[in-house]
Amino acid sequence: MFAGTHTAIVTPFKNGRIDEAALKQLIDDQFAGGVTGVVPCGTTGESPTLDYEEHERVVKLTVEFAAGRGVVMAGTGSNSTREAVQMTEEAEAAGATAILQVAPYYNKPTPEGLFQHFKAVAQATKLPIMLYSIPGRSGIEIGVDVVARLVEACPNICAMKEAGGTPERVNQMRLALPHSFEILSGDDSLTLPFMSVGAVGVVSVASNIIPGPVSEMVQLALQGRYLEARAIHERYYPLLAAFLKLSTNPIPIKTAMGLAGKIDPELRLPMSPMEPAKVEELRSTLKQVGVI
Repeated sequence: MFAGTHTAIVTPFKNGRIDEAALKQLIDDQFAGGVTGVVPCGTTGESPTLDYEEHERVVKLTVEFAAGRGVVMAGTGSNSTREAVQMTEEAEAAGATAILQVAPYYNKPTPEGLFQHFKAVAQATKLPIMLYSIPGRSGIEIGVDVVARLVEACPNICAMKEAGGTPERVNQMRLALPHSFEILSGDDSLTLPFMSVGAVGVVSVASNIIPGPVSEMVQLALQGRYLEARAIHERYYPLLAAFLKLSTNPIPIKTAMGLAGKIDPELRLPMSPMEPAKVEELRSTLKQVGVI
């Protein structure tokens, strides 16, 4: 159900509040660009700085604005199992069609703790769940053996957003897990390498600003048309590389969208604006790839 492009959407702010009109336009642009789904309240959506009411509001608005045009996969992960369960139940009640569950961060649970955490969340919802392994932020990865146990115990755990930085993890999961289990890249620059060894798409940051090209590239790869997909990748790679190099996500993507006139690039502390020299470098890259 997840094959394709899912945009990890930014949360637009204006004067410290959620910019609901900008969020609607962003979501409209995503589906006009051909994405398969949108992911509110993930890392890119600055979920750690949203309070509970804002989190619930963003999910509800995303469901409303998506209007059935694709998957709405709500980020409801936490390093507290009780909190993850509560946010998952609220997202389901709000009309989300899937759940994204990041590995608990900071407290570094054991493999057994990870298993019990995700199992508790899965038992609290009927929605399909995509796990999210990002050791660079969480401090731990979700081990393949843990995933295998979860898939056997919880039928609604059916996908993985893999942001571990290596296709080897995709190979390992493809060998250890049922064919029905879907793997998506969590890094735009690695989407094609991951798909070449069995991933079926991407949860994308870049598609916030280039939804059409990212969606087209993924669809070409799904059809086995890798030379055509690689041409799109090569055209936009300078931008993907800039997003990684210039600052921490979501600072570069919000800055880029501000430069392109898509949203106000307002961030919430502890995220802070990029230095002027880096903004100019990003502006130059956006011009180079034809975004502005």
